[in-house]
Amino acid sequence: MSRHLAAGERIVGIAALHGGATAVMRRLTISTRDGGSRDLVLRAFVDPFFVEHAEDWLNREAGALALLTGTGVAAPALVAVDPAAVHCEYPSLLMTHLAGRMVLTDEKVDRRIPLLARQLVAIHALRPAERPRAYEAWTTADTVVVPEGADAAVWAAAIGLIRKPAPPYEGRFLHRDFHPGNVLFDVPRARPANARITGVIDWAQSSWGPADLDVARCCTNLALLHGPAWGLRFAQAYEEAGGVLAADASERLYWRVRDGLAFSQDVQLVAQAWRKAGREDLTTRAVEERLDAYVTTLMDAPR
Repeated sequence: MSRHLAAGERIVGIAALHGGATAVMRRLTISTRDGGSRDLVLRAFVDPFFVEHAEDWLNREAGALALLTGTGVAAPALVAVDPAAVHCEYPSLLMTHLAGRMVLTDEKVDRRIPLLARQLVAIHALRPAERPRAYEAWTTADTVVVPEGADAAVWAAAIGLIRKPAPPYEGRFLHRDFHPGNVLFDVPRARPANARITGVIDWAQSSWGPADLDVARCCTNLALLHGPAWGLRFAQAYEEAGGVLAADASERLYWRVRDGLAFSQDVQLVAQAWRKAGREDLTTRAVEERLDAYVTTLMDAPR
């Protein structure tokens, strides 16, 4: 850290940041020479499973943060990155701190969804000079974990759907993990309805692929956080904000089912992260039940 501080600066405070499922996040308060202070954020991969992927993810995130500089998308500025843990105990990335906080509560979710939709449309409008690598699928038909008590026929049909080849698509710049846990809000206490987005974080999975996939990721998260209807509402809000999804309903369904099934493998991890962030009601079983309800809703929808 000392190599990336100005002369006379030092770390005077460290605070854990909650909500992430893959990395340890810390806010570092730095005293400045003029008697003031500034904050940085240190992102470190410490779990052995995630350390194995950290070099790729941190290089990808560093590239994305550099690309986003000067665009209309608010994101942290890159300060330094140590993807192979040459200088740090763990693979780490140091970035500027953004004002705002993530909001995972049910209250006013109807007001936040249009903001999320407009933000994702802005991300998809970016045209980087150099394309990031193609998206990766996060599940296969053979790795899906069917929740206890789920309708076996419904899940078998959903699994059968993702055995098919992915539909053709027009590529877009993707965040790839866009959801309320990776978006920061400023919510005025006196007027919570006047909430605004202050930035988007966690660009480690940025890639090139179908807009439907990014939309599906947010749909699933909203369905698990607030109920299946909110997942469906986000896709509608995205189109209302000017976003373009696959014209064919079966193609839109493919991406949404694929993302929903990807969560079946990580329900416990996701639920744990959300409880640490304040959603104590979201037990592993509660999230499992919402995932089952969401997948069932998708498969029952007219096509």
